[in-house]
Amino acid sequence: MGSGCSNLSRCCLTSDHNKPVPDLQDVENEGSSDLDVPAFREYTIEQLRIATSGFAVENIVSEHGEKAPNVVYKGKLENQKRIAVKRFNRSAWPDARQFLEEAKNVGQLRNLRLANLLGCCCEGDERLLIAEYMPNETLAKHLFHWDSHPLKWAMRLRVALYIAQALDYCTSKGRALYHDLNAYRVVFDDDGNPRLSCFGMMKNSRDGKSYSTNLAFCPPEYLKTGRVTPESVMYSFGTLLLDLLSGKHIPPSHALDLIRDRNLQMLTDSCLEGQFSNDEGTELVRLASRCLQYEPRERPNSKSLVSSLTPLQQDAEAPSHVLLGVPHDASDLPLTPLGEACLRMDLTVIHEILEKINYKDDEGSATELSFQMWTNQMQETLSSKKNGDLAFRHKDFRTAIDCYTQFIDAGAVLSPTMFARRSLSYLACEMPQEALNDAMQAQVISPVWHIASYMQAAALFALGSDNEAQAALKEGFALETKTTAK
Repeated sequence: MGSGCSNLSRCCLTSDHNKPVPDLQDVENEGSSDLDVPAFREYTIEQLRIATSGFAVENIVSEHGEKAPNVVYKGKLENQKRIAVKRFNRSAWPDARQFLEEAKNVGQLRNLRLANLLGCCCEGDERLLIAEYMPNETLAKHLFHWDSHPLKWAMRLRVALYIAQALDYCTSKGRALYHDLNAYRVVFDDDGNPRLSCFGMMKNSRDGKSYSTNLAFCPPEYLKTGRVTPESVMYSFGTLLLDLLSGKHIPPSHALDLIRDRNLQMLTDSCLEGQFSNDEGTELVRLASRCLQYEPRERPNSKSLVSSLTPLQQDAEAPSHVLLGVPHDASDLPLTPLGEACLRMDLTVIHEILEKINYKDDEGSATELSFQMWTNQMQETLSSKKNGDLAFRHKDFRTAIDCYTQFIDAGAVLSPTMFARRSLSYLACEMPQEALNDAMQAQVISPVWHIASYMQAAALFALGSDNEAQAALKEGFALETKTTAK
């Protein structure tokens, strides 16, 4: 069979992802004009359902998984923007107008130190917040549950400064209150920079508690009044400093006892030995103890925190992704042959791999097809699949597209593999947008299928969307790594 499209070719697309790290002082009160963040808007529940593959459990990224009262999902909009979606308990915000007003107020904030709020959804009894997605995990993960290496001292100092800057920015915009500041509220962006989650700018419910953590970590005045004040946020920042110092979640009362006894060795993380001087450790302990003062008026404000933390910084010129120990773009990853082929846009190799895996990743499809073989009305549809597979094998991509389209339109079986095959066929026919649509549909059907992400990367490279393509490659690599680790 002759090819009905342009021949498979190998083309290399490169891009410059070595962006300079923003100066620490340049973003203290960064305005929205310099940020590539869309304006706050409302989303429909259907848009968010599509973006999260039907709120698939595989897309849950919040701690405690689906058992949490308010669950956070990762998702992807049609424009390839990656998002985090917080879905509240149905009884959390009964007053839709109040929820919308509060969300819109938070949505006006725009800063490099925040994981910014992009929008919300308020349909029926559904209440959801949509924020920028931060792919490099939480501070809790890097601090308490690290795999290969502990968080470096220089990065811990950078976390403290960046979060202080985030709080100072919010205070300057009249939003000094932050609910339940802790290591799970600090997230790391594509470049490895720490950011403060905007989700903490709103309570988990209209009348709910502001602190979900152990009462031992709550500000003493909150235990009396049940109200969050700017001073209580400073107390929580002190507990965050203790986490950074110790690498553990130490109750403030115990930490203050160690400080009074000058037992700093028990307070500091043993994994940090040799990374900082006694003076540096003492200065951070002093700042933490100021934040943890019993009397709220004796605690520092956010501007004072920034002034105290700025001179303590180390390796200020080092990119955050280096200090964090995460890959910056796909060229830093030990990609598998399929990932490499998508990075190089080597359609020949992609075709060989898709042919080799056949339909083995389609859970339940083979059984469903074998059952439908017995129904006469399915014979024509099944023939279109068979002819499509034959055309795909012989690189007759026009015919493959036509046959697969006939099968898909019949609605017999949702096959991620077939969408991946038609995606490659579209690429070979120089139809990258159609290829991207199919790759995204494959991910909707199978949210954790790495090949769907890899095919999105190939289509995005073909469309010239290099940054989004790199993100898709990293996502594919992460999913493939999890699959092979099982």
